[in-house]
Amino acid sequence: MYSKYLNRIFLLGLLAVSFNLSAQVDTVFFITGDFLIGEVKKLEKNLLEVETKYSDSDFIIEWDKVTGIRTQSQFMIAQRNGVKYYGRLYSLSDSAVQILTSPMTPVITRFEDIVFLEAYDDKFKDRFSASIDVGLDMAKANTLRRWSTRVAAGYQTEKWSANGFFHTLQSTQDEADDIQRTEAEANLRYLLPKRWYAVGTISGLSNSEQKLEIRRSTQAGFGRFLARTNALYWGAKIGVNRNIERYTSDTDDRQSWEGYFGTELNLYNLGDIDLILDIMAYPSITEGGRWRTDLKFNIKYDLPLDFYVKLGFTLNYDNQSANDASDLDYLFQAGVGWEW
Repeated sequence: MYSKYLNRIFLLGLLAVSFNLSAQVDTVFFITGDFLIGEVKKLEKNLLEVETKYSDSDFIIEWDKVTGIRTQSQFMIAQRNGVKYYGRLYSLSDSAVQILTSPMTPVITRFEDIVFLEAYDDKFKDRFSASIDVGLDMAKANTLRRWSTRVAAGYQTEKWSANGFFHTLQSTQDEADDIQRTEAEANLRYLLPKRWYAVGTISGLSNSEQKLEIRRSTQAGFGRFLARTNALYWGAKIGVNRNIERYTSDTDDRQSWEGYFGTELNLYNLGDIDLILDIMAYPSITEGGRWRTDLKFNIKYDLPLDFYVKLGFTLNYDNQSANDASDLDYLFQAGVGWEW
């Protein structure tokens, strides 16, 4: 009888040990020979964040100082070639690590080829991201009132990602025309072999400076990652665009086909600073001699509790704009925001 109870106690003990071992405990090894046990939270901007039970604050380690990693946690893992995986990490040597993506065959890669990690439970909230920022200016002179709002959201899987934003600016001032600018965009990107991807974009722009009631653009094309490391992302894309415009002036509405090409540079290994530069050119296919250019430049400084400060510059140029409208419209923006 006693042996029966002992067997039960032994079995319960094994179950308890098994439960503890299955908890999300990750191990990180360093070039100094030291190691850290805890829960890996994320890798971003060449910094690995690890939470431990014996410290009130998370440990921040430079990724190039890591020589080994073993995780029980699941991650979204992005490589410099743009390919994303979902699974666990188990290092094989000081330079090689395998990505365990059940039920697929493990993927072996190099530490330096991993540029981003983020823990996830394979739920919608773990693949979804969003941010919102606002700006407000007021002055007694001529009763100036100016405000702006920008909302952005994104969703990503192993093979495709989607993101979009909505940005609006309103300005009123006594003895001056009101200023209005609204811009919205939605993008879908599907990863292809050898750093290539297919991209589709739908966008709309309305601004009073260029007498644009609405410009609707539908784009399709291909892009390629030129460089993707723990310090930067640089890509280029090319394709065609269907452009439909309606004006607030007496100018006739316009419809045309355009080509497009451009580049995007994102620098994110600058401490708490992110820098993004996006330049696009649109030579017209059906309107002789016409071409347009869009430029976006943003600097974001991260604050505690997921808040941030952002400075931005946007420029739109059209060498054949409406007859009584400006060829050029630009916008400087400063605001405070929050992301999750």
